[in-house]
Amino acid sequence: MSSLRIFFPARGVLTHPGRTAADVIVFLGAAVLLWLIVRLAYGTTAPWEAETAPSAVSTDPSNLPYYAGRSLLRMFAALAVSVIFTFVYATAAARLRRAEKVMLPILDILQSVPVLGFLAVTITGFIMLFPGSELGLEFASIFAIFTSQAWNMTFAFYHSLSTQPRELDEAARLLRLSRWQRFWRFDVPSGMIPLVWNGMMSFGGGWFFLTASEALSVNNQSYALPGIGAFVAAASDRGELDKVFLAIVVMIVMVIGVNVLFWRPLTAWAERFRVEESEAAEGPRSLTLDLLRRSRIPTMLGVVFAPLVHPIDRGMAVFGLAEYPLRTSSVRRRAEDAIFAVVVSIAIAYALYHMVVFIAGTTGFAEVGHALFLGLITFARVIALIAVSTLVWVPIGVWIGLNPRVSRLAQPVVQVLASFPANFLFPLITAVLVATGISLDWGGILLMALGAQWYILFNVIAGASATPNDLREAANSLQLTGGLRWRKLILPAIFPSYVTGGITAAGGAWNASIVAEIVSYDGLTLTATGLGAYISEATGTGNAGQILVGVAVMSFYVVGLNRLVWRPLYALSERRFSLS
Repeated sequence: MSSLRIFFPARGVLTHPGRTAADVIVFLGAAVLLWLIVRLAYGTTAPWEAETAPSAVSTDPSNLPYYAGRSLLRMFAALAVSVIFTFVYATAAARLRRAEKVMLPILDILQSVPVLGFLAVTITGFIMLFPGSELGLEFASIFAIFTSQAWNMTFAFYHSLSTQPRELDEAARLLRLSRWQRFWRFDVPSGMIPLVWNGMMSFGGGWFFLTASEALSVNNQSYALPGIGAFVAAASDRGELDKVFLAIVVMIVMVIGVNVLFWRPLTAWAERFRVEESEAAEGPRSLTLDLLRRSRIPTMLGVVFAPLVHPIDRGMAVFGLAEYPLRTSSVRRRAEDAIFAVVVSIAIAYALYHMVVFIAGTTGFAEVGHALFLGLITFARVIALIAVSTLVWVPIGVWIGLNPRVSRLAQPVVQVLASFPANFLFPLITAVLVATGISLDWGGILLMALGAQWYILFNVIAGASATPNDLREAANSLQLTGGLRWRKLILPAIFPSYVTGGITAAGGAWNASIVAEIVSYDGLTLTATGLGAYISEATGTGNAGQILVGVAVMSFYVVGLNRLVWRPLYALSERRFSLS
């Protein structure tokens, strides 16, 4: 029961006179939400056959509310899977130091594989798992959205664990907490602020790839799922700009609703996990969170589910998570790390061998040189995007994060802008490019930036807002102003978060290239020279050899950039700018 008090207010706190009204509102809201989930989930099991499946959805505006609900259900399902993956993978990478040397490069590779690359491999398998049902295609779409959300959250949580203050580690050992207890009482709370902010950004990244995840063109087959992304794709192909505008309006309403009812309460609630000795004068607030705190229903749910806590704790003993770190010998830790690293290394070597054999038997290695050249062009676009985004959004992010009043007003605006799927604007921008004659080779940089720039802004805001208030007061007492304040306080405070934002923005830009380097509007297709367009065309035609070459080359560039630039910066942030 005590562990649940982290998430639910104590019974004695609920003394507000309006708590009965709050109970009614929360109960009705929960009932409506449950009914909507059941209603929308029912549609995912509709009969479906690949041979007769429609390649596009209806663009009747009356279907938009249902499409929006189905898309939102997929987004939250993918977010739930992403959180579980983040907790497991990031914790393993941070705690198993030898395995970390293998797991981080794998994460780099996974981040670099575009959504279409995952879809080309997995969609057939998901469809075969659920023959005759739309559920297979639904899972394929959710998995595609998951691949656009998980990596950013994993990097952020891993970084929070690797830069965790030494005092927390010493406290966990002195209190003789088990691994399971330490995870929930120290690791998750200390990483909550960056996790929430990057979860919000990852959710926005999922919106960005919603069209590619719902209107699927793989292996010369086109499938469409009921969803607002598929609606925009169909309307764009038919040149129906009025319906694209209508979908944008619906999308704005949905994004604002999700922000008010979900992300805003989470960001306000996460403030309780800030590590500092003094409290800020103003913190973020949420009417939804205030309503939940007045209601007795969360406390009742805590009482109902409390009996499950102890069986779960006992069950963790099966996986060794209930053991105390001080009782684990160094010999055993080294053995576990070594075994894990060997197994993963063997798996990687096996995959590389078969990849080489497959390329040699299909496209040949001459295609690799062509893909490397195209990758170099896309790489130049990525570098330009990162440089411009850094110059523009770092000062703005610091301004928002360090000023509570500005933050309270600006954060909702930033959240809406970042969560809005920028590729919904692609038909409009494409029409402008066609009208002005501007080449997509240059316009593609703008399209990529619409989806990737927010990673830097969000992480800088998170880093600035997480700066301990006592450090800010010390800087004020020392009268640090101008450039000196930036060098001594601001840049060191935001540097770890900026590195996380930079690495995920670069990965997001590479991913965005597959939808930004080839765009269609009213039967006209614009194509830029680059690796993203190469992978997109190969996926549409079902050329497995070119898909593999394109994905491998993209992974090469992303991993190379991470190894040569971002990883050394990560190490620098851990060595010089952590709070330990």
